[in-house]
Amino acid sequence: MQTQTVASRPPAYWLVAILALVWNLIGVAMFYMQVTMDDTRLAALTELQRQVYQATPAWVNVAFAFAVFGGLLGAIGLLVRRRWAVTMFGISLLALLVQFLGAYLVTPAWAAYGAAGLAMPLLLLVIAAFLWSYARRALARGWLR
Repeated sequence: MQTQTVASRPPAYWLVAILALVWNLIGVAMFYMQVTMDDTRLAALTELQRQVYQATPAWVNVAFAFAVFGGLLGAIGLLVRRRWAVTMFGISLLALLVQFLGAYLVTPAWAAYGAAGLAMPLLLLVIAAFLWSYARRALARGWLR
């Protein structure tokens, strides 16, 4: 019988995993708000924001779902120390890229938000890339099984 040595995880590992979970739960809430938009909330948007919402094809929302639920599963994977966290964060990152490219290529998002509107998508991409990279390093260090 062979024993496997599991590398000790630093406290920062658990902090990153918990923050990733909270962050991705916020993403799930944002997704829910997006797909359950009713007429009252739609009326509260500016005209350009309403145009973006109405022009968003279903496949962009599917990408949004893969992004947030992939990230949520990745965070859960970190918390339960499983190697599939890397895959889930990778799916999340790729889906996020598809979502933002789609949003800016097929909707009037650029007209509605301009260059300043890219700040949040870029921040989300940086965070998603960090989480994917962190999970990969955790796997390489033996923190995931």
